[in-house]
Amino acid sequence: MTFALSDRSLARLDGVDGRLAGVVKQAISLTAIDFSVTEGLRSIERQEELVRVGASQTMKSKHLTGHAVDLVAYINGRVSWELSVYDEIAAAIRAAALRTGLRIVWGGAWSVGDICEWYGSMEAAMQSYIDDRRSKGRRPFIDAPHFEMMDIPDA
Repeated sequence: MTFALSDRSLARLDGVDGRLAGVVKQAISLTAIDFSVTEGLRSIERQEELVRVGASQTMKSKHLTGHAVDLVAYINGRVSWELSVYDEIAAAIRAAALRTGLRIVWGGAWSVGDICEWYGSMEAAMQSYIDDRRSKGRRPFIDAPHFEMMDIPDA
């Protein structure tokens, strides 16, 4: 089945770097998992609130400059937070990014860097990140709905 972004998702891409928006628009046609855009460009006030409640860990978010998006998965028309479905979305984002040459960091596998340079599955990428964090005595911060561009100035 081929999916399409809703008008609301397209509106949420307003202010997002055109290259990243293009990757998201391509990925929806490549994925086996339906998704929508929950956030793109974010205000400082919104970012402060997310940091305050622990949903974000930084005020240097690439959402503030339009270089990041958050996506939510739908299974049978219902929102799903199962990590395995985000592996599938990440694979579609990776495939679309490979077509355009855009370098993407996935919040499910922070330490991997550019997921286009990862040659295993996105599930393996996430596990690599988890293993890396644990080997350093740190808890992983898995933000599987989050995708951001690399090689841009910090926010």
